[in-house]
Amino acid sequence: MSDNIPQLTDRSGRRYAPDQPRWRGDDGSPLMMEPLPGITRRQIDTGVNSQWRYRAALPLPQAEPVTLGEGRTPLLPRTLAGLHVAVKPESMNPTGSFKDRGSSVMITALRHQGVGQLLEDSSGNGGSSIAAYSAAAGIDAQIIAPASTSPSKIVQSRLHGAGVDLVPGSRQDVADEAVRRADTRFYASHNWHPQFLQGIKLIAYEIWEDMGFTAPSAVLVPAGAGSLVLGCAMGFAELKRTGEIDQVPRILVSQPEHCCPLVNAIAGGDTTVEARTWPKTLAEGTAIAQPVRDREVLAAIRDSGGAATAVDEKELLPAVRELARTGVFVEPTSAQVLPALRQFHADGHISPDDTVALVLTGSGLKASQALSQLIT
Repeated sequence: MSDNIPQLTDRSGRRYAPDQPRWRGDDGSPLMMEPLPGITRRQIDTGVNSQWRYRAALPLPQAEPVTLGEGRTPLLPRTLAGLHVAVKPESMNPTGSFKDRGSSVMITALRHQGVGQLLEDSSGNGGSSIAAYSAAAGIDAQIIAPASTSPSKIVQSRLHGAGVDLVPGSRQDVADEAVRRADTRFYASHNWHPQFLQGIKLIAYEIWEDMGFTAPSAVLVPAGAGSLVLGCAMGFAELKRTGEIDQVPRILVSQPEHCCPLVNAIAGGDTTVEARTWPKTLAEGTAIAQPVRDREVLAAIRDSGGAATAVDEKELLPAVRELARTGVFVEPTSAQVLPALRQFHADGHISPDDTVALVLTGSGLKASQALSQLIT
């Protein structure tokens, strides 16, 4: 492969051709795509009403996209915590979460590479998304999920035709089990596979286009494994590289207090997260004790001038209700950005002069059982 074609790299610096099915480096570390040049507004395919309008920004061969119409979720103006902000309801994606962005690109690449069977581990949203896109691609999917996962997410995966294996223990236990099984079928982990991040980065292009080809001064996202952090960092960095924006937005991160390894690492000045056990949280989508790409995620937050904060468990359900009263129905994992917004404002990380985009990652319909207590 020619040297001018972007390669995959592991943490040791070894390079790999991107046209072979591979989910991690020979050194056991996660793979990242080398920095890409990005695109300008003139390269948007405006005739495509999905995230594939930014296809020119993707390091993919000319393969037929596996798409369900993901992306193009709106930016809604809201006044929250006394601030004028824009919220991006990713629940409007086909399976109800932002994971569809990464699934579409990753499954497109895997189908092109001839992968016919795959394995995925997930706390719910990632699994149901991979199940849907695998079904669309004709790929046999096996999903491993925590036994405590919201039933509606499991039902969704099974109806898409995926096999679902519920594993006792924590979200981290499930991830460890998936790695152990990775020699039985291709491990298409949304936390490990580099093409998944290429799909997530398109949310930055979408925010940029919908803000009139400008960037917000800050983006607030919930973080578990941190794919949204890395996607925003990558996408906005590409736009800066092309000269379309002057500055990458500050990336502000919310995690639940019951599982906040990234927050602790930022506060402690650490470059990796500390391995420890956390209590259960309603924000199950961010219950990742040991993010695979912790080094890269922490660096992306710091490089953007961003910050991270932990949200009290008692604030999650009230935040769901408060957002629902503005017409936006999200699961607790997403709702945590609202109390985080208040904290960032109080701490001086956000001012009334800032333009802030809040990413709401998943639908409240995904957590109907947990949310039923709001109306009892």
